[in-house]
Amino acid sequence: MTATVTTEMTRQRKKKGRPVSGWLIFDKPKGMGSTEAVSKIKWLFKAEKAGHAGTLDPLASGMLPIALGEATKTVPYVMDGTKIYRFEVTWGAERSTDDLEGEVTLTSDLRPDEAAIKALLPKYVGVIQQTPPKFSAIKIAGERAYDLARGGEEVEIPSREVEIGRLELIEQADAATAIFEVECGKGTYVRSLARDMGRDLGCYGHISDLRRIEVAPFDESDFVTLAELEAAHPPVPTEEEGEDRSYERLAERFSVMDAFLIDTGAALESLPQVAVSDDQAHRIRMGNPVILRGRDAPVEADEACVTAKGKLLAIGFIEKGQFQPKRVFTA
Repeated sequence: MTATVTTEMTRQRKKKGRPVSGWLIFDKPKGMGSTEAVSKIKWLFKAEKAGHAGTLDPLASGMLPIALGEATKTVPYVMDGTKIYRFEVTWGAERSTDDLEGEVTLTSDLRPDEAAIKALLPKYVGVIQQTPPKFSAIKIAGERAYDLARGGEEVEIPSREVEIGRLELIEQADAATAIFEVECGKGTYVRSLARDMGRDLGCYGHISDLRRIEVAPFDESDFVTLAELEAAHPPVPTEEEGEDRSYERLAERFSVMDAFLIDTGAALESLPQVAVSDDQAHRIRMGNPVILRGRDAPVEADEACVTAKGKLLAIGFIEKGQFQPKRVFTA
């Protein structure tokens, strides 16, 4: 092997990143896109792999759960989690994007009082039909709706079922604005909620502030800010120190940052969990099924996860008391 090829392979290995795994519950600031946020966190942690569980608009702030390494395998479970948003609606104008970013399309001098707003809220609780905003990531004939809308095309998006568990009026500071809190399921658009309430009240409305404060199983106590991460980020080694890229050395340098991470298994709290022995763990790592022992071991489960020494080992299903792994975790 030539020196040139060896140098190139070394350079590629250096760019790979650390095999760090876990969930970072990022308090995304306004103005930062979700993809930008993931790239920033990946760089800060020098991680091999990263992804997020549910897009948050640039104009919104709050919870963006970011998965690093093996935690990316559990992203679907967090995406399915219940979400809580606190949002402000400004009455009197409907906008093309259903938030502050768009052009005003409809206006009204009418302003709803507290009684009218509270009387309307029950209509939006439960399983309801909702039409996503025209400026959304919904695909229409293979194209993103926002791309079509920006191109000036008239976009017709079919309504769909969403589930809202709770919708409350929190504050009405003045006649023009109202603050709400909503607990909802996957696929709910809060911008659509503001638009539809405005239409029903006859005054029109749009989102003027939006903050996501919970994505089950995570809550506000798990938040980590960009300032906290940047303060904990290790300094670049000096020339005298050299740049030891061994995993052990990197783990030591990044120990303060890694303390912000939540264990990968936290994303699977909704699944049945079974602890297995070292021998069973070895079989599962090889992709083999194991018979579950113990009085409390489930006999049947469409989805379950097993742990070894307190750490997530695999996701799979249980049939006739036997666990069959579908996804095995290495860290």
